[in-house]
Amino acid sequence: MRLFIAINFEENMIDALCEMQDDLRQSGVTGNYTRPENMHTTLAFIGEYDDPEQIEEVLKGLPLRSFNIKLTGCSPFKDMYFGNIEENENLHDYVKRLRHALAENDIPFDRKKFLPHITLVRRAEKTKSIPILSEDQYEESMRVKGISLMKSERGKHGMIYTEIGYVAAF
Repeated sequence: MRLFIAINFEENMIDALCEMQDDLRQSGVTGNYTRPENMHTTLAFIGEYDDPEQIEEVLKGLPLRSFNIKLTGCSPFKDMYFGNIEENENLHDYVKRLRHALAENDIPFDRKKFLPHITLVRRAEKTKSIPILSEDQYEESMRVKGISLMKSERGKHGMIYTEIGYVAAF
């Protein structure tokens, strides 16, 4: 099964991200918009792996202290638009420890540099000039209270992400 480790969002964050998407649509951006129920920040993409219990054990063995994350606007990247997450030492520290623990347990993962973001639009095309979307109008934050192990499956209308494990923060 196709797996990844993520932070799922609370309603206030999803509302702010949906507002960004609405503004992008009104600004003439077309493409494959991420459905609200699929919005998350990936901490480690595992890919095809048949032992989710092993990954969950690694997560349970990795202390996670609750911390805040803050949304700070959106930006284009290649043929996508991302919701940006403010630089956060606690988040980077956890991801570094998570990836180290995965490697120590011989769990494969995508080793690309971690850049915290939320994918808002894939295969984006501009039908007219896109105005700069102000960071201030989308500022939203939430407390990270846990980390999710997610399964990704192709559905009739796109990807379906299902939480199959969760580790609470302290």
